[in-house]
Parts: sequence; C-alpha cells; structure tokens
Amino acid sequence: MESILRLKEVSKAYKKSDFRLEQISFSVPYGSIVGFVGENGAGKSTTIGCVLNTISRDSGSIEVFGREMQEQDVEIKQRIGVVYDGENFPGYYSAGQLSDIFRGIYEKWDDALFQFYLKEFGLSKGQKIKTYSKGMTMKLAIAAALSHHPDLLILDEATSGLDPSMRDEMLDIFLDFVGTEKRSILFSTHITSDLEKIADYIVLIHKGKILLTEEKDKIVYHYGVMRCGKGQFNAMEENDKIAWRRRDYQIDVLVSDREKILKKYPGTVVDHVSIDELVVLLTKGEKR
Repeated sequence: MESILRLKEVSKAYKKSDFRLEQISFSVPYGSIVGFVGENGAGKSTTIGCVLNTISRDSGSIEVFGREMQEQDVEIKQRIGVVYDGENFPGYYSAGQLSDIFRGIYEKWDDALFQFYLKEFGLSKGQKIKTYSKGMTMKLAIAAALSHHPDLLILDEATSGLDPSMRDEMLDIFLDFVGTEKRSILFSTHITSDLEKIADYIVLIHKGKILLTEEKDKIVYHYGVMRCGKGQFNAMEENDKIAWRRRDYQIDVLVSDREKILKKYPGTVVDHVSIDELVVLLTKGEKR
C-alpha cells in the first residue's frame, strides 16, 4: 500500500538524557488516519519533530510524499498542516492578523475557508489569541491548519481541551479531510476513545520503541482480554499470551484472536479490548 509518510529505523539520542528514540519504523498510508499513542515521554513529540525536521535525527530515513524532506524544502512543507498541543501562535495576534500573515506564507491559503471555520467554531476575528481558552486556541490552530489545503495533517493532542460535543465535531471534520483518499492524518493523542471512532491504524510507542502497529478494527473486533485465575493462566500456551497483568484474584491476558481463545479454552471469559486497555497491558504488563 502506497504511503504518504514512511519512517524507517529512525533513531535519536540526547546527550543530557537517558531517553532514546530507537529505530522507529511505521507508515501512514494514503487516505488513512493513524493513531499515534503512548504515555507522556514515550517519544511521540520527538518522532513528530523528526518528521517535520525541527529535530535532527541521528539515523534512519523519513519519506514524505515519496521523498526525503530537506531543511529548506518549501514545497513539501506547504503540503503539511500541523497542530501542536500548546501555543501554536503568538498571543498578541488576532485571528484576523493570522489570516493576513498566512496569506503571504501559503500558496493555497483559503481565506474564505478560514473565515468559515472561525464562524463554525465561534471564534472572533478581532479577539487577541492570548485571551482565548485552551479549547479556543486548539480550534483556531485546527482552522489554520486546514485552511491552506494540506495533504498531510499532523495532530499533536489536537482535541485536548475540547468538550465532548466539539471533539465529535472535529472528528467529523477529520474524517471528511481524508475522504478523498489522497490525504492522511497522523494523530497523536491520549484520548483513545477518539481513535476508536476514526482511526484506521494504531501505532503504540513506549520508551522510544514501537510496541505495536496494527489495524484499529483488528484490535477492536479480534483482540481480547482473557480474565482468568492462576490455574487457567498456567494452562495457556505461551504463544497465546501477548501481555498480562496480575491482580489480587485475577490475571488479565491480552490475546490477538478472541474467538480462537474461546474455542481453545472452553469456559473462559474473553472480553473485547479497548485501545486504552491494550495500551495499559502492553506498557504496564508482563510479556513472554
């Protein structure tokens, strides 16, 4: 499958830190939304920084639109929209002033679309950004990112600070964005319920390493968690256990084929797994 973004064995080390990004490899296919998950400090922001060339990688390759992006590669940068978790714009600007600035930066800047999003999101054109709430600043950043018609959207906690109703509205916008199958989204977030609604793939990073790359639907419909006692756990074949957590009187075991496990071990309880529980089991649990 052709990919809009491809990372191959990307590594990054920091001299004054024990953290390392170790041979990160994954891709974002055209027309897809890839959920990028992991706890704080796992390496999500470092990975995104390497993709955008704001952080220099030590080794590995990153291809965007089929080629490596160089430092001054304006053409590729024009085709990428970015929303960061935090301050995306100086607070002394207003939304109207941002529009004037971006008109001179982006060749495809669409002021009519930007004004549409400002109205849709309830944002004042003349209000200073420093007076915005966190939710308002995120809505503004999303509006700006979409208004220059990018082909790749990179979202770093873009729904953080939004109420559930507005989050649902944003998710619909993101689904519309990839509807042509010529655009894609790399969506870094800790709100895994958002990914269960819209993601096509899940990439899990932990302590600078990729632990899982899987289709979202396969996780939701095929993976499972076997709830068992010590005897049932010991009777399981080792190859059936991906990861597990021991509780007082129960062991939760992550399995990749729920129906197979139910048939193989009659009388057991195997629940469907949420992305959130899968992340916890893989990052906090024991492994074979």
